[in-house]
Amino acid sequence: MLVDNGLIVAVGAEADVDIPDDAEIVDASGTWVLPGFVEAHGHAGVFEEGDGWAGVDVNETTDPNGARLRALDAINPDDEGFRDALAGGVTTVVVKPGSGNPIGGRTVAVKSWGRTADDMLLREPVSVKSALGENPKRVYGEQKKLPSTRLGVAAVIRDAFTKAQDYREAREWAIREGKPFDRDNTMEILVRVLDGEVPWCQHSHRADDIATAIRLAEEFGYKLIVNHGTEGHLLADTLAAKEIPVIIGPLIVGRSKVEVRRRSMRNPGILARAGVQIALTTDHPVVPIDYLVHQATFAVKEGLDSETALRSITVNPARMLGLDDRVGALKAGLDADLVLWSGDPLDVMSRAVRVFVGGREVYHFDEATGLGVTVNPFYQE
Repeated sequence: MLVDNGLIVAVGAEADVDIPDDAEIVDASGTWVLPGFVEAHGHAGVFEEGDGWAGVDVNETTDPNGARLRALDAINPDDEGFRDALAGGVTTVVVKPGSGNPIGGRTVAVKSWGRTADDMLLREPVSVKSALGENPKRVYGEQKKLPSTRLGVAAVIRDAFTKAQDYREAREWAIREGKPFDRDNTMEILVRVLDGEVPWCQHSHRADDIATAIRLAEEFGYKLIVNHGTEGHLLADTLAAKEIPVIIGPLIVGRSKVEVRRRSMRNPGILARAGVQIALTTDHPVVPIDYLVHQATFAVKEGLDSETALRSITVNPARMLGLDDRVGALKAGLDADLVLWSGDPLDVMSRAVRVFVGGREVYHFDEATGLGVTVNPFYQE
């Protein structure tokens, strides 16, 4: 594999790749070389660990419609979660607002290493985060305001898209007539969803909430990605027929609330065998982000095909979220985000021994000390 200026420029047998005389050689003998993993639904940088309220910027629970909010504006690159990500071979994280609001805000894809969020930026917005079910009804029910029920949550989302349709029509009329028009950041991003430019990531666990997510998506014609999908296996045939992908997880958790009572390691395999495109998520920090690959391993133990398991943390999330022109595979033209594993990554005894982001080595495991060493992005030479 030949890397130049942060990109993979050639992959193939040594005899078929023209290697420059001055190339730096990385000996990968005895290792497995994989693309960096893609965490499709995490909160690294916006839900920091060990910092209490000062590091929690994941939910703006003062407005049920937070479409204008951007996860990018709250990311702290110094969050321990990003260092954990590298240790687990995760080089791309799709950071999302939380599930406290019916509409939580704009999601962003970042690399797991960098001095500022702008240095780490891969793409923004990647999607808009929305939530159905227990979380938003609890948050606003405690405030004694709409929405405090499932029907209220759906109404907030429906009202928002109805207003966005009216806004789009008024904006188009103003453009045609050459009239001034007051822009609205909330409506602007919702129009992009309606126009198919930005997918809709719908937090939904229970089968009835997934059905509501499908109903709303078909009513307004936007691209739906089911997030969590705990009971998605109960609608696997429907999801497959409608070609709706599912980002499933977190899996290494207890059944902490009613809507996750059917959480099972078997569910990813059931969805995949039905023909649903799946990605796995830790929902970091719900499950530590470096356990992403372990979730894949446990899902394989319970019936998920091993190749599909690896695709569910590489190319599948990249394709779902429109990032496959940059990450998720080892092929010419993509970012040189590479991980050398000591063995099969689905073996829990294997570890990431060297991690490269954009062709730069940013992490290695020191055999002498038994510790992972991350290049400090804040003190570069």
